[in-house]
Formats: sequence, C-alpha cells, structure tokens
Amino acid sequence: MTDSSRNRVVLIGKESVGKSALAAGLTGTTPAVENVGGSTVSSEIYRSGDLEVIDTPGITLEADTETTREALSALDRAETVILVVPATDIDRDLTDLLSLVQGRTGAVVVTHWDRIEATDEARGVIADLEADLGVPVVPVDARHLGRVAADGGARNPIDRSGSTQTAPRAADGRDVRAALRYADELPGETGVQSGWEIEPSRHVFERPYLGPIASALVLLLPAIVAVWFANTVAGELDPLVGNALEPAIVWAETLPGPLAAVLGGDYGLLAMGPFLFVWALPTLLIFALFMGAYSASGLTMRVTAALHPFMRRVGLTGRDLVRVVMGFGCNVPAVTSTRGCSDCTRCTTISAISFGSACSYQFPATLAVFAAVGMPWLVGPYLAVLVASTLLYVRLIAPPEARRTDLAVDRRTFLEWPRPRAIWREARSSLASFVTTALPVFAGICVVAALLEYLGALERLGTVLEPAMAAFALPAEAALPVVLAAIRKDGIALLTADSAGVASLSAVEVLVAVYLAGVLLPCLVTAITVAREVSSRFVAAMLARQIAAAIGFALVIAWGGRVLF
Repeated sequence: MTDSSRNRVVLIGKESVGKSALAAGLTGTTPAVENVGGSTVSSEIYRSGDLEVIDTPGITLEADTETTREALSALDRAETVILVVPATDIDRDLTDLLSLVQGRTGAVVVTHWDRIEATDEARGVIADLEADLGVPVVPVDARHLGRVAADGGARNPIDRSGSTQTAPRAADGRDVRAALRYADELPGETGVQSGWEIEPSRHVFERPYLGPIASALVLLLPAIVAVWFANTVAGELDPLVGNALEPAIVWAETLPGPLAAVLGGDYGLLAMGPFLFVWALPTLLIFALFMGAYSASGLTMRVTAALHPFMRRVGLTGRDLVRVVMGFGCNVPAVTSTRGCSDCTRCTTISAISFGSACSYQFPATLAVFAAVGMPWLVGPYLAVLVASTLLYVRLIAPPEARRTDLAVDRRTFLEWPRPRAIWREARSSLASFVTTALPVFAGICVVAALLEYLGALERLGTVLEPAMAAFALPAEAALPVVLAAIRKDGIALLTADSAGVASLSAVEVLVAVYLAGVLLPCLVTAITVAREVSSRFVAAMLARQIAAAIGFALVIAWGGRVLF
C-alpha cells in the first residue's frame, strides 16, 4: 500500500498527554524507522493498514524549542488533525491549542479519562463540547485503548443529523477511527468549560527542601545502577569474550601491516569492539530503561519542576538538567534530545553535556583506573569535582537571559507505575541513536586510531605533550591517555597500562589525570553529533571554551590538592 492511499493523521498536543500511547494503540505498531519531513529526531510515524499516524513532539508554549517548531511544521503539512488534550486539564489545553489548529480538519481526543469520575455531568461536558466545537470529541484511556471509555463514555461521533448514538465497546480504537470519518473543521475557541480542577496528589518532590534532594537522588540513581550493572556484567563477560576473540586476533596479526593494525591492533576493531558491547552497551541499556521508566511514569516532569528553581540560577532549566544526566548513558542521544530545550539554553545544555556528562565509555574506564591504583573510593571525590566544576562552567558561559527563563513545565503530571511497553517505547530512541550514530562513528574512529598507532603518530603526539603534563604536576605517562581520551573516552583506561607507574601516583595526581582526560575535550562522536545538530562553527567555539575551562579547573585541583594534602 502506498503512502498516498493511506489516511494520514497528525497528533497535536502538549507534553505528557498520551500522544505516543494513542498512536501505538490506534495502530498496534511501533514507529517506522524513518524521518518525517527531513527531520532526524522528533515526529514518529505509526502505520497500520490504511492508517498512518504521525506522533509529533509535545508543544511547549512557554519555551521556544525546536521540537515545538517541528510539531507546528508537521501541523502545516497535515491533512487531518487529532487534537489531544488531557481530561485533567482540558479547559487550559483547549484554550491554548485550539487557535493553532483552527481551520484544520480534525477531531478532539480527550485522554486521561480514567482520571475522571465518569458521572452523567462529566459525560454531559463531552457532549456539550462536541456540540459547541462541531467536531467529534472522544474520551479515552490512551494507555488501554481497548477499554476506551469503558464507563459508558465510548460513543460514535455526531452523525450528520446532529444526534448522537451509543457505540459498542471498542477493543482496537474503533471509536477514534470512527471519529476520523466524521472529522470536520476545528474552531479557534470554545465557550464550554468543564470546571474540573483535578490536581495530581503531592509527593516528596513538592516539599520545599526535601523535594530537590529527592529529585537529585532520583537522577543519580540510574547512573549508579548502570555503572554497577555494567561492571558486574563486564567482570563476567570480559574474559570470556577476550578468550573467544583471541584466535581471530592472532589470525589478524598475520595480515599485512595496516590491515593487521585495523583489525587486531591495540585500537583495532577486534580489540576495542568487546569494550563497546561488554562495557558501554550494558551501561547505555540500563540508563535508557531507567530514563524510559521515569518518563513513562511521569517522574521526569516532577523532577524537572522540583529542580528548576535551582538550575535556573546557573543558566539551565530543570528540563535541561535531565538531558545532561542522560549523557551519562550516551552523549549522542542526550545531545539530540536538546531539541526539546529552549533556544536560549540549548547551546548551554550541549556544552554541559560535552563537559560534564561522563558517558558509558568514560565512566567504566575511570572506575578501572581507580581500581588499578587501589583507590576505588576516589569515585566520590571525582563525581563531586565533576559536578561542581560543570555547574560553575555552565554559570560562566550561560547567557543572562537563560537565568530568567520561566518554569520548564506548565503542569504537574500524575505518577503511575510504568508499563513495560511504554518503557521500551521511551528507551528505544536512545538505543536507536546508539546503533545508527555511535556505532558507525565508533568503527571509523577505531580505524583511524589504529592507523595512527601503526604509523607511530600517537606516540609522537604524546611525546610532544609531555612538558605540558608538568604544569599539572603529572608524569609524562599521563600525556597519551589525555590525548586518546579526546578521540574515545575509554582512552582514559591507558593510565593502567603502566601498572607500576600508576601505582606510584598520589590520590590527587590520579584524580587530576582522570579529570583532565575526561573533560579536556569531548570525544569525536560527541563533537560530530554537535556539529550536525548545531554547526561546525559552534563546535569550534565550544571546544575553545571547554579546553580553557578544563585547564583552569585541573590546575586548581592539582595545585590546590598539593597544598591541602
């Protein structure tokens, strides 16, 4: 079936109103692997038979975000529109959004109907809205579309005589599909008000002092669990994978010089590939699932609102902070997700990810160094220094208007237990970015690094930088890991290559070496992603700022540590 023979429907609504669940429920499918209108991340296509549903990003009226512009662009190309509004905030969302869809052919779907006590009065409001708007209005529980308005609210839209009729129970979203058959021109306003004031219950996140602390712990939890899980799995799998690949590495060494280096060298595909899948992928997977659970449960929005007043002081919003924390899984999807940031904070958020988000390569490598020197306790001071310097860095580079941004979210979400399907839907985009973006670039970097090592260029470059290490009170051996960490963050692990030399370093020297290697430059994958998302010119300016800040902070840590300890 061709695209032209399908009925294309665009879902429009604010954040966290159930658009993705509605699209999945209507079609019974997952998003197709393709872009919409040339975009790389944002709208997603769901197809089933003669129906094509386009799920657009949530519209954020209080912030100028690229995702909102993408949603409005999809609206401009729409043939039929479904305006998605939550029953819990129906009056405000209709007031805010009807003017955007005015004149479009469409219908209204009221989600979160399970949150409403379905009295005759509530059903009467839906009937009054339908009569006033002149378009079908269908109340649903988007998470369980097979139980559409099981309280008796499921009904066919207005027939052309103006009367209504009761519909049989729909198990596959037929109520909404029926509404599409009778879609009509949407007005720009409505005079009907529900009068409902349904607020989600308050939890620890709304408490004045305990709320921000609990929110910070929630954001740290996936990083802690992901690193623990990755190290646990890697500890079991690493020797097994290494032994399994040993024959292939031995065979690769018999090939001509450059090819042997690319396949079996220290930076070759066979040598570095296991690190990617044994260490990095488990970290990314757990982190993606945690963040997916947070999003599907409504926890992300609660944490965002709780931390926003504090993050605003340094030039970020609570929403921006969530993106920075995402970077601990993988910088690529974190940078891409900044499309949902306000224009005045997006570049600052990207800079914060580049500087302070210790990704799934960097963090395991850092822990390996601390373990090799017998100082695993250094992870605490390291994280403290990383967080403090990142916040100070952001405060220094953030534009003044970023500290005057309004609240990052316009409503508190309901908290609920996330369903596995919803978690996977949320986590899928992070994993897709890892596979489609990080993996190809990773392979290319391995090839380049292996050839540079084969030609002796890496060693010569490290030698050139040896005098610079003295400024940080570091030995010459630290130069090469710092250089390689700018290519791939697991290059930090080279500090363990000379076990005797590393063991002789003090705690402050180890901390400075790992910190400098981690923040001096982003890895090439991150830099390339930022260039694609923003521009090469911005990348150049970002790198200059980051180098200067990293050197300054590292000097303070190095010489301040020597004075104090």
